[in-house]
Amino acid sequence: MSEKIDGDPAFVLHTRPWRETSLIVDVLTRHHGRIGLIARGARRQSSSLKTRLIPFQPLTLSWFGKSQLRTLHAAEWQGGGLMLRGHALMCGFYLNELLLRLLPEGDAHEGLFDLYAGALSALNGQSDVEPVLRRFELDLLSELGYAQPLGHLHNNDALEADQRYSFTLGHGVTPLRRQEAGYRGKTLLDLAAGDLSDPITLAEGKILMRTLLAHYLGDKPLATRQLLIHLQQLDLPKP
Repeated sequence: MSEKIDGDPAFVLHTRPWRETSLIVDVLTRHHGRIGLIARGARRQSSSLKTRLIPFQPLTLSWFGKSQLRTLHAAEWQGGGLMLRGHALMCGFYLNELLLRLLPEGDAHEGLFDLYAGALSALNGQSDVEPVLRRFELDLLSELGYAQPLGHLHNNDALEADQRYSFTLGHGVTPLRRQEAGYRGKTLLDLAAGDLSDPITLAEGKILMRTLLAHYLGDKPLATRQLLIHLQQLDLPKP
């Protein structure tokens, strides 16, 4: 059944060539989730779409067509676009790849749309991007129903901030097993509260998020993460 949608807020996640002059555009929309659109003629020099269908710019999009054959009709820039550069730009593409890999097509999450917009704004304005990434990873897993409680043990017993604990997929926080480094109780309590001001919480949170994301992403690693690791190994100064 054909549909016609007008003016849905959206961000471009990824584009790829289609036929001689067109693009397939993967977008995150506020009311229809992640969808793919065909932008006919968008690669022509004369196309007004050419300069609008770029990541990190707030747009409203209009389209029509059947569920797998949607055609982009119009794209309007909403102003206030972000100028992500250097390391922040790569982090923005990392967020986009997470959404492309984990968010099912057509699964609307208005709250996630707002969280993504907020994360982009934070990347644009902060020199320390790590808290932004960890917070979005936590928010994304929570929105998709993958998150497990971090603020208490699996049997609902309280955590002690100065003790260390295990985290097991499917069970949540459990008592520390032998020969495990585990996580500080304070780290888990901080993550549950969204407080990433403690450097140790940030470091341990990164390890925990990598473990969780690796489970849901499967065997294929994220291309942007590998590139970020490579750039960090080069020890290049961040803009």
